Amino acid sequence: MSKSMKTLVAALAGAALAGGASLAQAQDTKVAIGISGWTGFAPLTLAKEAGIYKKNGLDVSIKKIPQKDRHLAIASGDLQCAATTVETWIVWNTNGIATTQLFKMDQGMGSDGIVARNAIGKVADLKGKTVAASAPGTSPHFTLAWILKKNGLKLSDVKLVTLEPAAAANAFVAGTGDLDAAVTYEPYLTLVRNKPEAGKLIADSLQYPMVFDSFGCTPKFIKENPKAVKALVESYFEALDMIAKDKVKAFTIMGADVKQTAEQFEQSQSKIKWADRAANKKFFGGEIQAFNKEAAALLLEIGVIKTLPPNMDTLFDTSYLN
Repeated sequence: MSKSMKTLVAALAGAALAGGASLAQAQDTKVAIGISGWTGFAPLTLAKEAGIYKKNGLDVSIKKIPQKDRHLAIASGDLQCAATTVETWIVWNTNGIATTQLFKMDQGMGSDGIVARNAIGKVADLKGKTVAASAPGTSPHFTLAWILKKNGLKLSDVKLVTLEPAAAANAFVAGTGDLDAAVTYEPYLTLVRNKPEAGKLIADSLQYPMVFDSFGCTPKFIKENPKAVKALVESYFEALDMIAKDKVKAFTIMGADVKQTAEQFEQSQSKIKWADRAANKKFFGGEIQAFNKEAAALLLEIGVIKTLPPNMDTLFDTSYLN
């Protein structure tokens, strides 16, 4: 081979390697996010289906995993990030599942609650009654404990049946399982709202403001992928912008994920307040600290955690909100 030919081959090989490197650099960062069918998590689905994640250099897969199992998927490495209620991060971290909250997503404004048979007038009347809620360490279980305590009762004062939110609402409406009451959230709470003969709402997250949802990832993923983490945060706010600018399209996309029409989804989300940047600043500027203190004490009291976290301020990182 001539010297000039060798030079050409070397040049082509170098170009190919450079091209391969550029392609590798251009590949989207893969991230698996665990959520449930809860209406408040819908902007994450919107960001995926509307191409917002893709535009921001992310290859996102969203996995529907019950809250009671979501930490196991994080521990196994199947998930890098998740959305869940704020008190759940206390449970996960205290029980050895290292996770860090990055931004607040939403707040329940009547989207979560306790439904009861029409003969039951108030929360105090639940004493001795059969109540469905999901497993310890989940939002419905915590919601029940919180609301009972505010009304002078304990979990031991009711007969607890373990059912996930959708199953709890369906069983309550169908009249199966001998349920006197159930804890559920949107979009399943709407099932009961539309069946007044089955029962009524006796307490919700508007009366008892304690349902806050946030998004977080493992410390390992955050450390290794700071640009991707920033992209995840920005994608959430872009999804909120899309909801504001094109409500019908956004509600259609988000509703389809939970088998609702745009109109039905609009009804479900009416009891939710999604958190914009200003709301995030306010929440992490004092609200979460006060809530965590009370929530941790209750989690300890009901046996979901065995010890109080040494420093709950390490459970979140607000630097990516800037």
